[in-house]
Amino acid sequence: MTYTLEVKPLSTAVGAEVLGVNLLEPLSDAVVAEIRQIWLKHGVIFFRDQPLDSDGFLAFARRFGDIVEYPFVKGLPDHPLIIPVLKLPHETHNFGGVWHSDTTYLDVPPAATMLIARELPPVGGDTLFASGYAAYERLSEGLKQTLKGLKAVNSSAKAVVTHSREDRMADAPGKPAKSEFNSEHPVLRIHPETGRLSLYLNPGHTTKFVGWTEEESQGLLDYLFAHQIRPEFTCRFVWQPNSIALWDNRCVLHNPINDYHGHKRLLHRITLAGQIPV
Repeated sequence: MTYTLEVKPLSTAVGAEVLGVNLLEPLSDAVVAEIRQIWLKHGVIFFRDQPLDSDGFLAFARRFGDIVEYPFVKGLPDHPLIIPVLKLPHETHNFGGVWHSDTTYLDVPPAATMLIARELPPVGGDTLFASGYAAYERLSEGLKQTLKGLKAVNSSAKAVVTHSREDRMADAPGKPAKSEFNSEHPVLRIHPETGRLSLYLNPGHTTKFVGWTEEESQGLLDYLFAHQIRPEFTCRFVWQPNSIALWDNRCVLHNPINDYHGHKRLLHRITLAGQIPV
């Protein structure tokens, strides 16, 4: 089937809705390639009213890369590569409820994450996204030079994010193969497909600069954490049932807003394999 795609940007820095495509129908390689170029340009793209079942969700995700497992939460019993992003009415923490880029504590972090909305609160539960490209480009030349060549330590044990996964880990039988993951990655990352530089650190996982103490790192990290989520670098997505989001973890941060206590929110997540950051 031939589609004429329409792109509706959500902000000048990041995010766009893609209209005019039915993901329940087979997509040609040309259409997938066009969607990929839209994604690379905008960092995160959204589709509305796409009631894919789990098999269809997996099939669509595989058009964009290889699927990898998440280390801390078990997948669905019949589809282990899909994990539930769930908050129940009695819970106060939401899964991943802090600004972050997914699993940067891995030596090879994921390239992309895809979510589909299954159950939503009557209001609330939106997700914010921020552009690492825009954050880098608005740094002063002096600070760009200071950060050039620096690496940062990323840890899965940083307290601000560990609390957000405790409820889901409690649901899962057994324990992950490792209790803590740590990695070192460049603070300024070159995107492997676009060649653009982005600011590649995040409040959820980054603990210090390599060769610096945590105390020495804290002041500059606090400045960069605040800088990279300036309102003009962000967009906000209001979920609806069967909405899909696909974002680029190599240049985009996200933050699911925890403003719907007393209500259930369930999305299904797929993670796509990435590359060693350079």
